[in-house]
Amino acid sequence: MNHHDDCKTAYRIAAPVAKARFENFKRKGCYLSLGLAFVATIAGCSAPERSRSLGNPSISANTIALQVCSNCHGVTGISVSPNFPNLAAQPPLYLEAQLKSFKSHGRSDPAGFEYMWGISARLTDAQINGLAAYFSSQSPAPGKATDPALHKNGQMIFEQGIAATNTPACAGCHGTKGEGMQLFPRLAGQHADYIVKQLQVFQRTDERPEGSVMKTIAHGLTPEHMESVAAYLEAMPSAQ
Repeated sequence: MNHHDDCKTAYRIAAPVAKARFENFKRKGCYLSLGLAFVATIAGCSAPERSRSLGNPSISANTIALQVCSNCHGVTGISVSPNFPNLAAQPPLYLEAQLKSFKSHGRSDPAGFEYMWGISARLTDAQINGLAAYFSSQSPAPGKATDPALHKNGQMIFEQGIAATNTPACAGCHGTKGEGMQLFPRLAGQHADYIVKQLQVFQRTDERPEGSVMKTIAHGLTPEHMESVAAYLEAMPSAQ
């Protein structure tokens, strides 16, 4: 098959997939991500190193990051839609652990099942390590302004915890600046909506079994607590 036929095949595959997923993306407000995903699939045909075959171990992690991951998470790991987390400046060990958890189907929250199982299944360990290195080296997302009352309440929870429910301070594991460490993710600058959704996952399900510590903590949080701490974290200034 020549290069021209290769591209026609890619288009033939990408078009129905894009159409089938349109309603799902529309429901999530991800028009940009849908368009980029379709364009990236076709644009990959003219790239010097093409990533359309994720099962190819010779494809570099940087190419996968730019041609695949960027569709949802942004070229520099800062996503446009809160449905997809910021990956920029996340601890590399955390990123590696999450990709491996997706690959083994250990992490089965809805977003993971829908998007990440298929992608991670075809990544080699070397590519996983390379992707973690790529995104961890990016500059973190800047903080966003938030409601002063939410900010104040969220800061108290983050720094002091909630004594009434024996909920420990978030800073104890995630760093005093929300920068994350080792297997604990960066929370500073993360989308507030995404943080709330993940807290709900920890609270209500076993879809993230590696987060057993967070399951206990999340049970001590009310919806108001979640909203406050998420707003505070989204507003936190960048810190490497």
